[in-house]
Amino acid sequence: MSYSSNTSMDAPDFSTLKTNWGWTVAFGALLCFAGAVALGSVTLTTISSVFVVGVAMIMSGIVEVVHGFAMRSWRKFFLWLAIGALYIVAGVGAIQNPLLAAGLFTLMIGASLIGSGVVRTYLAFQLPDSAPRIAIALSGVLSLLLGAVILAQWPVSSLWVIGAFLGVDLFFAGMSWIGVGFSLKNA
Repeated sequence: MSYSSNTSMDAPDFSTLKTNWGWTVAFGALLCFAGAVALGSVTLTTISSVFVVGVAMIMSGIVEVVHGFAMRSWRKFFLWLAIGALYIVAGVGAIQNPLLAAGLFTLMIGASLIGSGVVRTYLAFQLPDSAPRIAIALSGVLSLLLGAVILAQWPVSSLWVIGAFLGVDLFFAGMSWIGVGFSLKNA
């Protein structure tokens, strides 16, 4: 594959993107649809997501165990085996009891949102006066409040949080791709 000296490998080929703007819009519409489906059944989406995470954990655990055996000449290779075994056990646990796993994930999400909200709010007021301190502080307070709502409703919130977050993320990602597609068409 050869490149001319005036073409950067990092520079996108806008002519190809512009020609295929419809596919970008279609991809965005598909993501919006997937987000709407996820939001239509947040509990099923939560369980499905936990199942996929469980499968990924098992696969990662198997790779860790194989890597551990490949490293058996190293004195501490058993640590690789232990890590792999823990991944496999956690993955099997997530698949066997996805609601319990969703509860643990939701608890971590809520606590993380509270922690990041507190830190972001604190750091906002450590920034120079020229920085958008109020916007950053507002972002921190919103994260803190969202985490508090999740934890206040826990464990019931475990049924909807992961599915709702995934649905909202898919929907907004789809809207973004639709915007990109139409901007490519008009470029």
